[in-house]
Amino acid sequence: MANAGPQQAVFDSQGRPITAGGFVKTGPIVFENVAKEAGLTVWHETTGTPEKRLILEAKGPGICLLDYDNDGWLDIYLVNGSTYDALDGKAKPPEAALFHNNHDGTFTNVAKYVGVTNDRWGFGCVVGDYDNDGWPDIYVTNYGKNRLYHNNHDGTFTDVAEQAGVAIDKGSGTPFWSTGATFGDYDGDGHLDLFVGGYIHMNLKNPPLSGSKAMGYAFCQFRGVNVMCGPRGLEGEHDHLFHNNGDGTFTGVSKELGVNGPNRYYTLGALFADVNNDGKPDLLVANDSTPNYLYINKGNGTFEDDSYMSGYALNGDGREVANMGIAAGDYLNNGCLDIVNTDFADDYNVLFQNDCHGNFTDVSYQAGIAQSSIPFVSFGDGFLDYDNDGWKDLLIVNGHVYPQVDKHPEWGESYAERPLLYHNLKNGKFALVPAVEGTGLAEVSVGRGAAFGDLFNNGKIDVAINNLDGVPVLLRNVNPDHHHWVEMRLIGGPKSPRDAVGTTVYLDADGLRQREDVLSGGSYLSSNDMRPHFGIGNATNPGTAEIHWPDGVVEKIKLPAVDRIYTITEGKGITGALCSGVPCNGNAPAGKAGAPSL
Repeated sequence: MANAGPQQAVFDSQGRPITAGGFVKTGPIVFENVAKEAGLTVWHETTGTPEKRLILEAKGPGICLLDYDNDGWLDIYLVNGSTYDALDGKAKPPEAALFHNNHDGTFTNVAKYVGVTNDRWGFGCVVGDYDNDGWPDIYVTNYGKNRLYHNNHDGTFTDVAEQAGVAIDKGSGTPFWSTGATFGDYDGDGHLDLFVGGYIHMNLKNPPLSGSKAMGYAFCQFRGVNVMCGPRGLEGEHDHLFHNNGDGTFTGVSKELGVNGPNRYYTLGALFADVNNDGKPDLLVANDSTPNYLYINKGNGTFEDDSYMSGYALNGDGREVANMGIAAGDYLNNGCLDIVNTDFADDYNVLFQNDCHGNFTDVSYQAGIAQSSIPFVSFGDGFLDYDNDGWKDLLIVNGHVYPQVDKHPEWGESYAERPLLYHNLKNGKFALVPAVEGTGLAEVSVGRGAAFGDLFNNGKIDVAINNLDGVPVLLRNVNPDHHHWVEMRLIGGPKSPRDAVGTTVYLDADGLRQREDVLSGGSYLSSNDMRPHFGIGNATNPGTAEIHWPDGVVEKIKLPAVDRIYTITEGKGITGALCSGVPCNGNAPAGKAGAPSL
């Protein structure tokens, strides 16, 4: 893992590393961990061995939010890892979970019944309606063949990855290790294409164990202590871009389009997002310990590698960092999509400020997010307006990769770590929100994937976290504000992807012009709520939404009331609305299995 070198250890008043301490007794209570009450802690993630002798055991798992049964409520998909015994057929493999939202604050794991348990060594997931049938599908990345779970419209899924051509079976005896994936319609044909990142060429018949023949008998160390090897010194993998043929199949086009990761960097994060405001999805690739890629969409079905020219390849010091997660959001409310890449300990998380033309400047220190992040190993991240004041805040999920750090408290680092929440001060700067004892921000876990969304349909953005070798965390937003908000479930027209991925929405309300994008993927190996969410403070007029659909159509829609989740269909305007999770007109909830809800 690339880093700037050992930093001064930071401890709290009780002598604990700041990564697992630094709590305050009183202060703003923003999140409560309600995972147990919600029923999520009946499931447990398992990856490899506790010692983490191989990097394969340290890099999962992701988490996805999706409304798989179209009942208007977000469900939670949690990827699971595996064990060596399971790979060898000597033990039952760990299973992924799909928690159905019961609409009452609780969830039920239905993965076994709906067919999405993924008995492979899982890493990430991403959501997209690749066949435009109105039902979200799930792509799962693995060490080994990937899965494309097609939604059958009846509450079940079928893995069609092989038939669709996206399983990535190299047939070489060494399984392909896939990590971050993202859906996006790069060529504007109305069908979602799929990008899949590759991490390390991992041959378990000759594993890169520290001190082994595979590593030339060299030992891999962190601060003088033997640890797992990698990614530096290990062989990387190529990336894959699959073009959607519109008939349920895909064709690999990565090499001819120059987006196959020619340097075989160690990809972890990937996201299709329009960073230069031309209406075409560009491709961001976050690489571990190597420079990032930024592929600019030329609008003719091709890309241009703008990684270095854009300023996205390296941090402000001109160094590659251990990039992991990708958060995209307009935190300045100036119409530009800014990016945060998470990083390893002894270095800072990077905030790339966008000039609206896809040129980035590292403003991490000026914005106030750098110094506090240095002791942490950061993975999942996302912009969210947790207090609905109209300005995007930032939450980052953390957890170390070396269990050995707990044996060396003098380092000021811990294996299980707490999340970091930064409040937007509306002047280009953020302030770290104190972690109050016993609340969600004081929850210490080996955090990896994080997904952001309105899980309770109450207009507040919550955070679901998948932890390595542990139970999930569900940070319910209990911030005491009474600010107003609006959300939008968007349905694309015949020339746009049905789930509206690639849409940009601007909301003009209360003197602010905010931007939200419908994105598939992001954070760390995860996928967020696709419904654009806008906090509007004390305003009672929700304003006007300006929707830039993927096919180039721009619609302006006056929203009639605050605190609603509107369904907006391209070309038809508002076609439904939820109030407190039920239709505002009082009719029975839509979305029974059999037809997509409006």
